[in-house]
Amino acid sequence: MNFIPSAFSEYQIDRTILGGKQINPNAAFDISVIMLNTSGSHLRTQYFESLLNCGFKKIVSVEPDAESYNVEENSHRFPSVKFMIPREKTSDGVLINMAMLELDTKYVLVLRDSFHIPAGFLTRNLAEYLINTDLFCIVPRLLDNKGNGIITNFIPEAYRGKFKVGIRQVVLDGLPTLYPFNNIALINRNKFIQMGGYDYSILNPYWQNLDFSIRSWLWGEKIVMTTKFQLAYAEDVPIEESVPDFSYLRFYLKNLLPRFKEDHGHISRFSFPLFFVKSSCGIFEALSQFKFAKIWVEKNQYRFKRDIQYLIENWAELK
Repeated sequence: MNFIPSAFSEYQIDRTILGGKQINPNAAFDISVIMLNTSGSHLRTQYFESLLNCGFKKIVSVEPDAESYNVEENSHRFPSVKFMIPREKTSDGVLINMAMLELDTKYVLVLRDSFHIPAGFLTRNLAEYLINTDLFCIVPRLLDNKGNGIITNFIPEAYRGKFKVGIRQVVLDGLPTLYPFNNIALINRNKFIQMGGYDYSILNPYWQNLDFSIRSWLWGEKIVMTTKFQLAYAEDVPIEESVPDFSYLRFYLKNLLPRFKEDHGHISRFSFPLFFVKSSCGIFEALSQFKFAKIWVEKNQYRFKRDIQYLIENWAELK
């Protein structure tokens, strides 16, 4: 797929929507939840009860399929939960994009059913504190199913002239991180939509997440960690597949190739040979990919506030 999307909601897939007609009567703060489900967990009703009792305004439960458990029955039992059932396979990023359109709160917490979700895991005072930061994306402290901390401190680095994602063990409140691990984050909904959301043309989950996150940094937003809010996996921690593939090429064109000059981002036509060598594509495919990337960057040129080189060199000061 050569075309690079520019509008947030231009790509949709068939899905069924059930329930969600009411606001949670126990709503205590302006945050909703997107729950990405991979199985029909027997703890599903307990999760909904915990989230609603916490004070989240609405929940969008993204289902793996309509047969995983009795969706219709639960839509009546939990009128503040909207069930979204995709009718075709797609990426988590696309599912998050579509779920965002079903909500209207200032912030949205992206969760998965692989987490332990106890009652009262987010207090009203903490929720209000996080909302008042007005930050674009806040990454909670993550623990594995044995209570050990998971690395969520990712930094941009250059090794022998090539971009790489580095890691740091330290976790401090307000410290920047390059991206949210496994998409788990508290996100400012309006800023997310203005940022264009996840790119549906990038199929690999890792590169799709990294594309969205680095684009946010290059366009002037921040992703930070918090130690005040934590979540623990109830299952094994997923492994991110970061091997470069065709999705990496799209990520490279949109995030690594543009340069910031004066007041805008741009891709020089003279950078094509460098891309061609990296692409492992035929000349015509490489030219097509390069052309569409230049068009996309030109459309968004004044949204760029920095380039990847600046991000790497000044990461320590971006607080």
